[in-house]
Amino acid sequence: MKSVVKLDVEASRDELARLVSDPKSNPKWMDDIRRIEPVSGKLGATGSRYTLVPKDGGAPFVATVVGRDLPNRLRLMLDAPRVSVAVNIQLIKLSASRTRLVSEETFHFGSPISRIYGFLARRAIRRTHRRHMEALKRVAESGAAAGQAAAEG
Repeated sequence: MKSVVKLDVEASRDELARLVSDPKSNPKWMDDIRRIEPVSGKLGATGSRYTLVPKDGGAPFVATVVGRDLPNRLRLMLDAPRVSVAVNIQLIKLSASRTRLVSEETFHFGSPISRIYGFLARRAIRRTHRRHMEALKRVAESGAAAGQAAAEG
């Protein structure tokens, strides 16, 4: 199953790239994540791994940074017991202060039961993906606005 979210963000590509590539910022825009815990490597660097610990006590995801071509692209692999998610985030510069965020998540469910669950939950999965990306947009835009106000003041 694949989910794609495209949003235009009122923030520079560099600002958005810093936010999306810093695992410590994930709980700011992923409302269902309590914290992240480093597993191996320099946090956020290619090859590093960290755990996304959920608030609800559900299964944690272990994230692996697969590739970083910042400020253009970030690729992650998220692994949980029943599902793996390939995440590809592309940042397209529209202007000095506007960026198009394209987030593509491809879900791979392991067992037949997991595949049935994935099929039944696809609408909820897509809603969660969109909710996370819209929250990322809000955080980026509020940070960009604060930075602009500080520069003007």
